[in-house]
Amino acid sequence: MTIPLSRCRRGFTLIELLVVIAIIAILIGLLLPAVQKVREAAARAKCSNNLKQIGIALHAYHDANGAMPPGGVTDAAPFGSGGGWGSAWTVFILPYIEQDNMRNKFIFTGGSGWGASANNNLAVSRNTKISTYNCPSSPMPETTTSTHDGSPQQLNHYVGISGAISGISYNHTQFFTNSGSAGCCSGGIAAGNGVLIPGLEKVTMTGISDGTSNTLAVSEQNDYLFTTNGSKVQWGAGLLHGWQIGWHSTATPSGGGNIGDARTFQMTTIRYQINQKRGWPDAPGNCGSTGVCDNMGTNIPLNSSHSGGVNALLADGSVRFMRSTMPLATLAQYAGRNDGTVIVDN
Repeated sequence: MTIPLSRCRRGFTLIELLVVIAIIAILIGLLLPAVQKVREAAARAKCSNNLKQIGIALHAYHDANGAMPPGGVTDAAPFGSGGGWGSAWTVFILPYIEQDNMRNKFIFTGGSGWGASANNNLAVSRNTKISTYNCPSSPMPETTTSTHDGSPQQLNHYVGISGAISGISYNHTQFFTNSGSAGCCSGGIAAGNGVLIPGLEKVTMTGISDGTSNTLAVSEQNDYLFTTNGSKVQWGAGLLHGWQIGWHSTATPSGGGNIGDARTFQMTTIRYQINQKRGWPDAPGNCGSTGVCDNMGTNIPLNSSHSGGVNALLADGSVRFMRSTMPLATLAQYAGRNDGTVIVDN
């Protein structure tokens, strides 16, 4: 039987098929950057919202206690007993980010951030992810291997601002220097003229005399740095021993004295521009001369993987995007709570 020509069905030729595939590939190539932009915009918004939640928590803590939490402090009254490396602001605000059950199980009997009672606190927090402390834009892992017992330990992608070093744009006496060493354990230069500071000195809203809308409280430190030989390194105040460890003393940086170990975990002292990621001394870095090193640089720059800058929480609870092009002098003025300078932010 002869099939009428009108009923014959002709398939794609090879050339036509290749053309269709090429068109689809072009469309995917055009759409992919748009999809990536939408994803990054959503991640950046979530990152900003995390800081907003931290800001609400800091204000709630202030309302309940009459002052901001310490940036970090040893286990001493009223934050415990026994000394050693104590806890950070990230621990003290737990009840105000819906983690009061975890906070109630923590113990502060010496080494709550690193040492004896830290093991208990790590065990308490191990199975609970605090999403508020992880920025979804960050290429950093959310956890690291605990140097206590080899188990997963959550990292912190945000950093409290303890101040800025003297000499950038103004002079002050609220800082500690150190004896200087390349690797662990000197830290760099630790300031105490910010909002989240080491030690027992209380920072109140009225003590932020430059104005809460002109003073930094928390920002980001969650991207890789690169050393002079091109190595990519994971250095940051909350990226080594996790989110709990804070400070080893009751003293607040003052008078420019030498404290020997000026490492401030979960805190940073402004010394460099935003997103200054390249050209640092090769691992383990140089804590003594640059304050940028693996264990642990007190002057590691604010940084993120967001295009062009970092999210930043101000002391009034607002969040803004600070660009990498911001002059270092302006950034330092934002970091100090009581330097008396007028910020000119272009």
